Amino acid sequence: MNSITRFLNNPYVFWAILSIPAIPMLADLMTSDNSRIIHGLVHPTGEFAARFLIITLMITPLMILLPQWRGPRWLMRRRRYIGVAAFGYAAAHTVFYLIDKGAIAMSSAELGKTLIWTGWLAFLIFVPLAITSTDSWVRRLGTSWKPLQRWVYAAAALTLLHWAVLHNWGGSVPALIHFGPLIALETYRIWWILNRPRRAQSARTARQITA
Repeated sequence: MNSITRFLNNPYVFWAILSIPAIPMLADLMTSDNSRIIHGLVHPTGEFAARFLIITLMITPLMILLPQWRGPRWLMRRRRYIGVAAFGYAAAHTVFYLIDKGAIAMSSAELGKTLIWTGWLAFLIFVPLAITSTDSWVRRLGTSWKPLQRWVYAAAALTLLHWAVLHNWGGSVPALIHFGPLIALETYRIWWILNRPRRAQSARTARQITA
């Protein structure tokens, strides 16, 4: 293992990489004299939450599509870190939104908007997934841990809808650009799973012929 690999394998280094997008946001928050700075941070925090969520979900289908490439396997060992980072940016997004909107944020008129309730549902799903992401929770939940974590797909669908309806569906294009690769990879993953019995049967037949 060379020095670069050891450096990148350090969990603190990986956390630092995941924190890079937050650095300019934090700098703006601490130094800007713009009275609308909180409003200006609502969207970038939400976008990075979605991006890290997308990366988290792309890892497994990438391992299936590119079994010889080490990159997806390296990311798989750090997938929980990326998922927690997604939650961190989502939490910042929620806090900035609440500060920006004030009391209006919890009004029935605001909560009734598709843009808002989809975001709240996605975030509420995120909370137990982030809480149970530690090794101790994995051991405590046992076989129930994976079914719980699969709720991340519901959170992803809600996040896609949340982003798409931004500005009266004006956010649909950037949302689809970001989620497009994930949708394509998940489609391939479903196809791969559905055809797995057929591939297994073909392999058995080939072994019988050559025996």
